[in-house]
Amino acid sequence: MDSSKAPLDVIAASLRRHRARAGLSLTEVAKRAGVAKSTLSQLESGTGNPSVETLWALAVALDTPFAALLDPPRPRVQIIRAGEGPAIYSDRADYSATLVASSPPNARRDLYRIVASPGPGRRSDPHMPGVVEHVILSSGRALVGPLDDPVELRPGDYIAYPGDLPHLFQALEELTTATLVSEHV
Repeated sequence: MDSSKAPLDVIAASLRRHRARAGLSLTEVAKRAGVAKSTLSQLESGTGNPSVETLWALAVALDTPFAALLDPPRPRVQIIRAGEGPAIYSDRADYSATLVASSPPNARRDLYRIVASPGPGRRSDPHMPGVVEHVILSSGRALVGPLDDPVELRPGDYIAYPGDLPHLFQALEELTTATLVSEHV
């Protein structure tokens, strides 16, 4: 369990996140779990005192593992620097292909070419739950990633970060270009 937060805060945030991902109202989740709407409202605000049975019923109603309500998975940030990663070389040309992220089953992806100049940067609000963004910097330099901990990228560097959290793309040089893949799972 995340020791930096009170357990009730972790449970409250987990319940809100999983309910939003499921696209269910407070009333619908309470009904499915067989708990009072006021009880669920208190739990989501961090003021309730849930029993194991109540949390178990809510986990079932939200179709999520019980443990995810107590200790949710942490966002994963992955960085592959230029020249790193599993490269496959051609016998016929001066060519290599480096796998930076394989597609998970049933994933959808949008691909963007980014051109940016120095300035305050593009701060993005959280996207839909489960979105992961992948960026490969082509030219220039940029700060990219979670708003609270962006990473400086140089040409050829790769980063993956949770797109469902606030994030940043801030060019540090003129004509900074990148490829961005927004993955919706």
